[in-house]
Amino acid sequence: MLLDLRGKKALVTGIANNKSIAWGIAQQLHAAGAELGVTYLPDEKGRFEGKVRELTAPLAPSLFEPLNVQDSAQIEAVFARVKEQWSSIDVLVHCLAFAGKEELIGDYSAISPEGFARALEVSAYSLAPLCRWAKPLFNEGGSVITLSYLGAERAIPNYNVMGVAKAALEASVRYLAAELGPEKQVRVNAISAGPIRTLASSAIGGILDMIHNVEAKAPLQRTVTQEEVGSTAAFLASPLASGITGQVIYVDAGYCITGM
Repeated sequence: MLLDLRGKKALVTGIANNKSIAWGIAQQLHAAGAELGVTYLPDEKGRFEGKVRELTAPLAPSLFEPLNVQDSAQIEAVFARVKEQWSSIDVLVHCLAFAGKEELIGDYSAISPEGFARALEVSAYSLAPLCRWAKPLFNEGGSVITLSYLGAERAIPNYNVMGVAKAALEASVRYLAAELGPEKQVRVNAISAGPIRTLASSAIGGILDMIHNVEAKAPLQRTVTQEEVGSTAAFLASPLASGITGQVIYVDAGYCITGM
């Protein structure tokens, strides 16, 4: 069986620019034949909309919608458009995470309640309402894919609250897999990618040191690319992965099996 997503409809969240892992995923889903829907983070001047629209134009998304997951009305509106335009959905890609720079430096114990709540809401909780609204629209054998990182299980310097958020996200994957699986065989999985230079990762102090450390210690002696993460997402979205759910799949050149 070849990886073939023709006839599948995939909603991809979290594309910010051509460095985004979400962009790598969108490209691979498109290459496999999926019809794409894309969301962007709205801002007052419309800059993100313009950038994401121009970037994704070659993929010809049939849905292009604003989505700030801290606004429940926007989440509802996105899935209203999915229902109107597509009537159903096969793949939901969650590539959303945020923490302020002040939450990624210094002592973890010094984090403010506001910073903690914001990081957990955007980076972990947001997967739940997206799945809640997608649930009645999923076709049989649908797939939900999110992004995690090794900081969910190890104390990574300068990762702090994002590690806690990713741990919550991974737990959410397991609970959502248990919820969504029985009725329509919908699968929920996370990809734990090695460090990649993205807009989000640029907020992490020492990101280049993290990448160089992986290159030195990973069995493959390198870090990974957007394309490799995207290819894994396309696999998880396909019938080839029909028996995989509730899992964290490491795409990190093997770094997770080594010491720090």
